Amino acid sequence: MFSVEQARIGVIGLGYVGLPLAVEFGKKYDTVGFDINSARIAELKGGHDSTEEVEPELLAQAQRLGFTDRLEDVADCNVYIVTVPTPIDEHKRPDLSPLESASAAV
Repeated sequence: MFSVEQARIGVIGLGYVGLPLAVEFGKKYDTVGFDINSARIAELKGGHDSTEEVEPELLAQAQRLGFTDRLEDVADCNVYIVTVPTPIDEHKRPDLSPLESASAAV
């Protein structure tokens, strides 16, 4: 077991749920935000969120947050939060394959 001060958090998926969550955790804990979209990672590393979910000032406040598109960069995390899309079909059934894939990856 580890203490909360030793938490290294991996947030998998940096969309409208994952990015704000990663930013808040990154203000207090070592946090790695992972997304498969390399362009998204590049923009976030540059301090910009094209979805406008998080203002540049808030991104800058998350001093303990890093971004990556490489799964090996989240391998040493001891807490994982998976925030990937679960789209629904025409019958309103969720497609859980993104969640299953992300969960298997970590």
